[in-house]
This record gives sequence, structure tokens and C-alpha cells, in this order.
Amino acid sequence: MKKKLIIVALILALAFSMFACAKKEEPKQEETQEETESGEAAKIAVVTDVGQLMDKGFNQGTYEGAQAYAEANGITMKYYQPANGSDATDNDRIDAMKQAIENGAEIIVTPGFLQATAIEAVATENPDVKFIFVDGWELGLDNVTAIAYKEQESGYLAGYAAVQEGYTKLGFTGGGGGGNPAVNRFGYGFAQGASAAAKELGKDVELKYSFKYGETFSASTELQTQIAGWYADGTEVVFSCGGSMFQSVLSAAAEYEDAKIIGVDVDQSGESSKVITSAVKGLAASVEQVLGQFYDGKWDAELANVTQNLGAAENSTGLPEDTWSMENFTLEQYQELLGKIASGEVTPDAEYPADPSTLALDNVTVIYE
Repeated sequence: MKKKLIIVALILALAFSMFACAKKEEPKQEETQEETESGEAAKIAVVTDVGQLMDKGFNQGTYEGAQAYAEANGITMKYYQPANGSDATDNDRIDAMKQAIENGAEIIVTPGFLQATAIEAVATENPDVKFIFVDGWELGLDNVTAIAYKEQESGYLAGYAAVQEGYTKLGFTGGGGGGNPAVNRFGYGFAQGASAAAKELGKDVELKYSFKYGETFSASTELQTQIAGWYADGTEVVFSCGGSMFQSVLSAAAEYEDAKIIGVDVDQSGESSKVITSAVKGLAASVEQVLGQFYDGKWDAELANVTQNLGAAENSTGLPEDTWSMENFTLEQYQELLGKIASGEVTPDAEYPADPSTLALDNVTVIYE
């Protein structure tokens, strides 16, 4: 009997130990945040947009810029992901910003146009805290500054490069359900660049164009199925324009040996050899620049209630050169076109059509889904 009791006790102890370890390994929300030294206020905060922090795109590029500036200048920082992930509400974003302020933030970097309502509410209540609205616009508040990008330039370069490289069956899948201005500029620029190259080469190009399944910028089986269908139907390269949506496009491309991808926001070539280039914007560099202006005491003179609209002229749009993998469209040709865009000789149109199903361009047949 005594032996049985001992065995039962050992089993119970082992079970409790395993349960405790499992509980310990389950990450809490606060344990997923970038921590500062014990007890030290986090002066720079990043409140992420929908999707994951390290999304290989917009959140990641913004975060890495803030992180680089903080590390280079010995300033504490922390990131905050609003509750409910891709379904985050304005109240979730407000709560995250207020938490950042409670933790000592003096400047908050907020990527994504969805942040507008939350920024306005929290910035109004906290006039001494500064906000950088990335991919935003001025909100009539002196403690808010905005960074906007000429995404149509990067999109144009990507579309032009794809056709010059020899692809004539293209696809564009965009996030935000057609309601995200930055994504819309990327897509419209892509179509314009493809049209310009097709016209020069005397080719006809097919472009499948869709915002379906991209409302939350998240990966999904539905999106993967759609894009796999495109590849099966002959589409050669797809411009994936929407954060974590990239994972669905990559999974679809993996099913087809010759399928290619164009990334967005940051250089995504490291994710797969299927990425031929990426339509990038200077997220990290521009965030570092504005943080530098703030800490140099230039907020009132240069940033208060101002939008900086950055493009090729400011080295903030383009294609990554260090990982160039195209063979027919050369780096020299790219640099020549980039220079023309920077000088204003070539000016991609930023005013995308309100109804993308009406998109019509020379030498391009658009199939809208």
C-alpha cells in the first residue's frame, strides 16, 4: 500500500511539473514586447498596424527604423501590438498608445492609415507626447507629424521591370480591400509601369488585378487558392502587396516551378528565390530621419502638423539594388529610369481610379477579380 501511495505521489508531482512548464512557456502579451532595462521608461514606442510585427513588410520596416535609431543613440524603446491582431479596433489601438505613454513614451511611431482615429484621440489628450503617423497625413495637431510615400513610383518601377524582364502575364493582389491609399497607389503604379514597358517593346500584357481576400492584410487559404489558380492559368509573376498576404502568395507559388513573386515595402528576396524584386519604400530610413529631427529639437520648425511626401528624389522609393537578380532588365536601365522619376521627367500618376474595374491602359488587358 505504501509503495502504491509513493507511486501515485510521484505521478502527481510529475504531472504538476509538466503543467507548470507548459504554463511557463506560454507567452503572455507583455512578454512578446521589446523590453527595456528593468524599471527604465521606454521613450520611443512603436504601435503596430494590423498583422504581425515581423511581417516582412510594413510593420517590420517601421519597427526596424525605430530600433536602429534607438540603439544608435542609446534611447530606450518598446513596441506594442494592439489587442485582437488583424481584427484590432480603434479602441485597441487607443489602449496600446495609452499603455505606451504610461510606460514613459515621449514619441510614438504609428504605421498604417488605420491609426488615424486613435492617434487623433490620444494625441489630443496628450499634447506633450509626439506622434509619427507613417503612411498618414496631417491631423491638424501640432504634436503629430506624418510620413507619406509616393508608392506609385515603386509600383511603376516594379511593373516596368517585370515586362522588360520578359513577363507578359502579371498579377496584382492588394491588401485593404481596395480602401488603402498606399496599396492602391502601388497597384496603379504597377499597372502604369507595365503599360509603359509593353508599349516600348510592342508587346501585349495581361494583368490580373484583385483586392479580394486582402481586407485584413493577412494570409489565408482563400487567397492562396486564388493565386494558385492564377499561376495555373498562366500568370508568371504576382505583385504581392499586403504584409502577411505574402505568405499565401509564396505558398501558391511553391506549387509551380516557374512561378515568380514581386515583394512590397521592404526587400523580400531573402524569403524565397521566387522573389524577382520588391517595390520598396524607405520605411526604416524615413523613421530614423524623423526621429533624428525630433531629438535634434526640430519638431516645431519642421515637423508639427506637417506631412513629408517622400519619393525617389529623397531615396525613399525604388527597387532594391543589392539583391538584383533580373537578367534581361539591367541595373543600369533601372538606374536610368529611377533618375528620370527622381527628376520629374517621368511622373507616375498617383490618382488611382475610384473603381479599379475601370482600369484601362495601353497594351495592357486588365482582368479585375
